[in-house]
Amino acid sequence: MSAAPLLALLIAAAPAAPADVASDPSVRFAPSVVRPGDAILVRVRLPPAGRPPSGTLAGRPLRFWRHGGEKWAIAGLPIETPPGPVALELVWGELDPIRSSASLEVVEPGFPSKTLSVAPKFVTPPASLKARIARDQRAFAAAYARPFVAPLFSGSFAWPHDGAHHGRYGDRRVFNATKASVHYGLDIDAPRGAPVRAANDGEVVLARDCFYSGKTVVLWHGADLFTLYFHMDRLDVRPGAKVRQGEKLGVVGSTGRSTGPHLHWSAKVGELYVDPESLMGIDFASGTAPPRRAGPPPPAPPPAEPPAPTASPEAGAPHAAGPATAPPAADAPARPR
Repeated sequence: MSAAPLLALLIAAAPAAPADVASDPSVRFAPSVVRPGDAILVRVRLPPAGRPPSGTLAGRPLRFWRHGGEKWAIAGLPIETPPGPVALELVWGELDPIRSSASLEVVEPGFPSKTLSVAPKFVTPPASLKARIARDQRAFAAAYARPFVAPLFSGSFAWPHDGAHHGRYGDRRVFNATKASVHYGLDIDAPRGAPVRAANDGEVVLARDCFYSGKTVVLWHGADLFTLYFHMDRLDVRPGAKVRQGEKLGVVGSTGRSTGPHLHWSAKVGELYVDPESLMGIDFASGTAPPRRAGPPPPAPPPAEPPAPTASPEAGAPHAAGPATAPPAADAPARPR
């Protein structure tokens, strides 16, 4: 049977199209409303026979895996995506291809802007450090060179530490009044020595002391998805280790471009660093996520009072990473005091 009648049969049997679908009722997005830089789960219901589709979202290829009677893909939106609709394009079949499309709504993110001060060597590294930085970049590139496989996890992601959130994804930064940058991760307040845990099942593909990001772990979760953990004082895992969600990766510290204990946590989909808070919103068991709201996130709640009258630990704070498609070691987090 050709692709055309198969797709017609699927569309005839599909329920009424929800608001997030422009023309192809076989498509679902989780979430249905997103912000620039978000991670998105794309779900496509398959016809009863025939080849699955290929597709793109905002012009970027999607890589699908089979999930029951559907094909799923994790996509990322560039942080530069303007508000408004972005297109999902699907191609069904090869000899007699049929094209279908759907639309995903992007809302204004309202990313804030900040001015920060860091040690001069982290803005303009001396020549003596450039070889080390280049080695770090090669190590990150090798860590990301993984084949596409179905997810190594089955459930939703969990916070690597339960501290308050401050420096958020998308913050615009100016370092020492000269160097503009963007923050491509989330800063989580934590005292030195607090445990850093795996956000989901995966494999350790990098465990290394880097110039900018300090003692760093990168986890590969399959499906072109990675999570990154920066500035640790100690690493408790080695490359090649298989870890389960909640397993200890190391402890919070202030190594690399950081002036106080905190955890910088990032997520990467394909070539794009995405907002880890958007990843946390996706329920991978049900394939659903609440719509994202426009504007900056609400203020972080104040940290809980300590159980005993002890000195407060130093809290972590914001820092910035390099371009969304470059290894973070090239321009990783900074935290002012």
